[in-house]
Amino acid sequence: MTSTAARLDVGGMVRVARDRVVARIREAEVVAAALSAGRNVVLEGPPGTGKTTLLRSLADGAGVPLVLVEGNAELTPTRLVGHHDASRVLTEDYRPENFVPGPLTRAMTEGALLYVEEFNRVPEETMNILLGVLSEREMHVPRYGRVAARPTFRLVAAMNPFDAVGTARVTPALYDRSCRVAMGYQDEAAELRVVETVTGGPADLVARAVRAVRITRDHPELRIGASVRGAIDTVLIAVELATVRDTAPLDEETGLDAALAALTGKVTLGDGVGRPVEAVIGDIWRRAGEELGKG
Repeated sequence: MTSTAARLDVGGMVRVARDRVVARIREAEVVAAALSAGRNVVLEGPPGTGKTTLLRSLADGAGVPLVLVEGNAELTPTRLVGHHDASRVLTEDYRPENFVPGPLTRAMTEGALLYVEEFNRVPEETMNILLGVLSEREMHVPRYGRVAARPTFRLVAAMNPFDAVGTARVTPALYDRSCRVAMGYQDEAAELRVVETVTGGPADLVARAVRAVRITRDHPELRIGASVRGAIDTVLIAVELATVRDTAPLDEETGLDAALAALTGKVTLGDGVGRPVEAVIGDIWRRAGEELGKG
């Protein structure tokens, strides 16, 4: 007989999220309600939109562990579920005591939130293991036995719907067993608060870095723009570089060099773009300064 899901402390989850997450209260309330109701959740949105921070806050508010798994092509069923210690098997044969639990087994037995990042990069056979657990709330591990999920166990799968490189189509069965919450980029005011909080950098530099990353997301020469992490890195690098050079953090050359270091690896040029990425980011940095100067 399979175990059933238990309610989580929805009030506690939302209270912690309000203290830690910037401008994500609506999403926090919806995700908290879904988890409390015993549902699994699919979070869809680009990187750098606060998905992991949100989940950590909700797990702390609910008083349950959070087990993180990076989704990629190397996440085999064995890595997800666990394996027997080969050296001990040679001397002891297969025993429950020499089984090394993987993240799924740990999350089920601890009653944790299992957070799988980049879920659409997970191999199909591994997805099928997860789908079976979502249906039955238990699994059978060969030569180990039955693993039952504790009542507080939930799956949260995150994916970036805008990146199709190296990803696979997610089966409708996952959506059928989950609730979907979209998490897009925050507005400019919210991103300013995030970067100010994380960096403590000068207001003018923070504003220009945030404006620059926002320009990357709609730039005609870029297929993929930068997240708020790009603005955070720009500010942090500019402050340190200014110390090295004995200049102001928003000195034009210092700011540009910081932006180039922070952003050129976080964006992707569009097909057929002939200019180097450094030239594109340079133009974006100058445009951000001009727009704020006009304001």
